[in-house]
Parts: sequence; structure tokens; C-alpha cells
Amino acid sequence: MLYRSVLRPLLFRLPPETAHEMVLHALAVALKDGSLRQLIARRYHRSAFGLRCFGLSFANPVGLAAGFDKNGTGAQALAAFGFGFIEVGTVTHTAQPGNPRPRLFRLPLDRALINRAGFNNDGAAALASHLKTHRPDCVLGINIGKSRAVEIEDAIPDYLASFDLVYELADYIAVNVSSPNTPHLRELQQADRLGALLGALQERNRELAAREGRAPVPLLVKISPDLNIGEVEMIVGVAERTDISGIIATNTTTSRGELRHTPRSNVTACGEGGLSGVPLRARSTEVVAALYRLTGGKLPIIGVGGIFNAADAWEKITAGASLVQLYTGFVYQGVEIVRDINDGLMKILDQSGFRSLTEAVGSRARELAAA
Repeated sequence: MLYRSVLRPLLFRLPPETAHEMVLHALAVALKDGSLRQLIARRYHRSAFGLRCFGLSFANPVGLAAGFDKNGTGAQALAAFGFGFIEVGTVTHTAQPGNPRPRLFRLPLDRALINRAGFNNDGAAALASHLKTHRPDCVLGINIGKSRAVEIEDAIPDYLASFDLVYELADYIAVNVSSPNTPHLRELQQADRLGALLGALQERNRELAAREGRAPVPLLVKISPDLNIGEVEMIVGVAERTDISGIIATNTTTSRGELRHTPRSNVTACGEGGLSGVPLRARSTEVVAALYRLTGGKLPIIGVGGIFNAADAWEKITAGASLVQLYTGFVYQGVEIVRDINDGLMKILDQSGFRSLTEAVGSRARELAAA
């Protein structure tokens, strides 16, 4: 309540990216001390759900989506607020400034954001160096993308270079081929290109695992909500052929059709970029449900898009998501959202008749896919 009644109004007076950077820096500095982090973690700790997904154990199903902490500078501090997992990045092999500012916009009437950041980050080597000494106390995912200076035809060596740098630190690695803010990136969702990219990454994955005498790191792919059902089906086929561990559904959308309350002139003034938040919720849930049905529930899905409360998270889970992620909801609701969602999910689960969260996964997939 303190965040929504006091801090958010103050932060929302600042330019969105300025406020974002200020909060991330403040958390990293304030919670640098390990004893203080532990104190915060005890306050936000919740009973574990006992989840396992792609070979990893998760205390709870609520994660922080990529894009919030691109360079991993706040990951250790953010984990103290009860996240079951944190995904840092998107990180590219070479450091890059991203698109010109302003590139992040709030649409509070629709509880949404528009961003066209363009993978601004310090590079995979810098991320890896920082995480070696500032690893979060939860499952860590690292999201990798294509460097802007690299042509789409040369994307595979670029992704492999990032993969090599973060491999030893990641509990899982997510491959971002779906951001709308890097030119031509979404072309990597085409069957031949996606198959070649994921195949090359899996080959490197197995090589590194054999060299170190360990299991390969789980490899996931993050897809767009703007795909049609045929394209989703094609991606499932590629995912199965390349034996990846899961799919993240979904990234932001270029559509503005679900914006109900923001004046059209305000939306136009924001310009291009990916839309997230409440207007993305229904579409991302439909994609989750479609993926679950197409894979027969055999390929784990992380559901992301418009999750603001436990009911939203439950809908994603019953659509087919084994785990969920937050970004825009975290911006609007504050750090209490993780605790509130986990507590709410426990209550919903108790009333649902299901014995576990895992048992509820996909229970409404047919209905929600048909929507």
C-alpha cells in the first residue's frame, strides 16, 4: 500500500526510464548488505510450492521477466522480495546503447507500458562478471538477444558468443527472437532460421556440458504474441525437433487494438514499440493455451503478459503455464505484488480442488485457447 499510495505517485512524476533506473540503483545500493537482504527476505518469504520445471526446483511460480534488470545489477536485491526466479537481460554479445530516448512510456489509464528500448545493455561479458559476485538467491535465468550491429544472416555466431559467456552462471538461458524493437529480429521466428539458431545453441550446449561433466543448461525460447496459430504450430515443431526445454509466452505486442481508455492522440504520441500490461493479458493467455494444447502439455511454458494479481496468474496457469513472470504489474503494483500473488494462489489452490499447482496447469487450456 505504501508503494501505491506514496511512492508510485512520486515516481510517476519522473520520466519512466529515469524512475526505473533510480529504483533499480536504490535497491542495489540499499540491499547491498547481506544481513539487510536476509531481513527483507524473511519478511517476504512464503511457504514453498515445491515446483519442478525443466529439471529445476522453484520455491514459487512467480518470476521477474527479462527487461526489468538488463545488466543484472539489481537481481540480488530483487530476489529478496520473494521471487521464485529472476530472468536478467536481454543481454547482447556487444554492449549497445539501444534506441534514442525517450523510449519508455506509461499508459496508466490502461495499466500498460510501451517500450522501444532496443536491447540497451552493457554486454554479456559485463553481465557475467557482475553475476559472479552478485548472484540472486533464487533460480537465475539469463535472456540473450542479437546485437544490433550484426546482420540477421550472422545472428547465430553472435548468439553463441553470448551463450558461451553466460553459460556457467545461468540456471536456464532464454533466447529472445521476439522483441519488436530490434530491426528484423522477429524474422528469427521463421522455421528455417529458428531451427538453425536453436540447433546451433543446443549443439554448443551439449559440447560445454560434456566438457564440464554436467547436464546441459535448460534452453528456452521467448516468442511474440503477434503470431498466428500456424506460426505458433511451426514454432512448436521446431522446439520439439531441437529438444528445447520450454517456451516463454509472450513478449510485448505491436498491436494497439486492446487499448480501451488512453486517448488515441496519447497513444500515437508514444510512437512505435512493444505494448505490455493489461491490454496484452488476454492475447498472451490465448498463446499459452494454444502452446499447451499443441504440445500436449509436455513442454513447460512460462506465461507472461498482464499479470497484476493472483487471479491473473491463476488464469495463466490453468491455460497451461507452469510458471509466470511479471514486469508491468511490478511497475504498477510494487514489491508487494509477489507476496500478494503467492498468497492469493495458495488460497485459490485450497479452494480449487487441485492437490498442487502442477495439477492445475492446463486445466482450462481448451476453453482459453478457443477464446
